[in-house]
Amino acid sequence: MKTIRSLLGYTIAGILVMAVWGQLTAAGGIFGGYLASTILIGPLWFMNHYLNLVDNKDDAAWVDMGLAIGVCGIFRDTFLNGANSLFNSLPTIGIVIVGAVLGGLVAAAVEKDMARDSVIQNDSLQGQHAPEPGATQEEELKLSEGGN
Repeated sequence: MKTIRSLLGYTIAGILVMAVWGQLTAAGGIFGGYLASTILIGPLWFMNHYLNLVDNKDDAAWVDMGLAIGVCGIFRDTFLNGANSLFNSLPTIGIVIVGAVLGGLVAAAVEKDMARDSVIQNDSLQGQHAPEPGATQEEELKLSEGGN
């Protein structure tokens, strides 16, 4: 059921943004973009994340609505304009993937450094070993006790 809820939330986000964003920015320019982000992304985020329509783990990173909206946009243009639109978007998709990988590496390095600082300042459960990024309290307790 969680998968169906997630699919429904992502579909609603992708379809609404692809249907309305362009008209708002065409009519209002930059202000239309701000208006679109306020009346679309805000309520969609509230529905998907605050009301927990989509299944997100507490310790996992996610870029779900952006990915759903991007996939919806790619397939919308492919269906409307043919396969050539998909092939023309591949260089952009490749650059986005490279940026996502680099962003993930930087985020992991920053999180690990913050965890190391936290251990040094607070003398956490693990003493001199920094917790692994994303570790739950139970996992930290296991590590401090020397368990696997």
